[in-house]
Amino acid sequence: MTMQPTAQQLDIFADSRDVVLRNGVLDQLQRRDGAAARAALEELAAGYPDDRALSAMTVLVRELEGGSTTPFADHAALAVARRHLENEVVPAVRQVLPAQTGHAWLAPCWSSLAQRAAGLAFRGVEAGNHGDSHAGNHAAPLWLLAGEWAAAGDAVKAIESWWRIPAPLMWMTEARYRMEGLDAAWPLLVELAWLAPARFAALLSGLGDASLDALRRRFDAEFPGSGEVDDYAWFPVWLLVVKPALASRFGEARVQREQTASRVTALLGEILRREHEGDQHELVSLRQEFSRLHAGLFEAYMATRKVQHR
Repeated sequence: MTMQPTAQQLDIFADSRDVVLRNGVLDQLQRRDGAAARAALEELAAGYPDDRALSAMTVLVRELEGGSTTPFADHAALAVARRHLENEVVPAVRQVLPAQTGHAWLAPCWSSLAQRAAGLAFRGVEAGNHGDSHAGNHAAPLWLLAGEWAAAGDAVKAIESWWRIPAPLMWMTEARYRMEGLDAAWPLLVELAWLAPARFAALLSGLGDASLDALRRRFDAEFPGSGEVDDYAWFPVWLLVVKPALASRFGEARVQREQTASRVTALLGEILRREHEGDQHELVSLRQEFSRLHAGLFEAYMATRKVQHR
């Protein structure tokens, strides 16, 4: 006697068909085969026109179909393409692809934008504009999003005096960190903290480095400051107080004489050198200068010396 499927079993079979069709689209999307993905999408749409994934999948299929290699004519054209990627493609990827897969899927999209933006010069602040809203319309941050660290570094190097401009300095710092690790990135991290504390704080959040995150939490708890983001300009000095072994790495940073926090970092580096050499006479005047420039950090520094010399 042949058993007929129950209504519940038929529902399961029907449900599994939409899963099969949806997975068929996803397979072709991950292969980046635009034509095959379009065919699979149309089959899914014909059978399940109300499927919740259709809209996002359509965005991704169109992205594969509409790829261009034409260089951007100007920054405005790049801005339009970047907004499309950020506001439409990225959310669609997040909706239908797992996080790790999604990141890998987006990398060629960012790489394509970076290649098309290669001929555009860096534009930071426009006349009358106190921000740097145009800074992101450059190849370097796109290379970073693509995970192409060396290409990002090369793009930054083409910007004149990049180390004096917050956005390119941040891009180069991230590229250095991603390629060579934290130890190699310290001099640039220090320079970024001095020049642009808000960007320094944002970069620390983006890097996701456990040791940096722990140091930041400790700084937030211990630093005698205002609690504002500008406090991070003093992060390098504070760090030398708690980790003086970093002095040699920090000594490679370009001192920014117009920045008090930069001068104090260099001053503490000199104090640490004098301590090592045992030059007590010169230490007195150097420590007095340190105390004058930041009494709170000087007290923290002296507290470590009292512990050492008890």
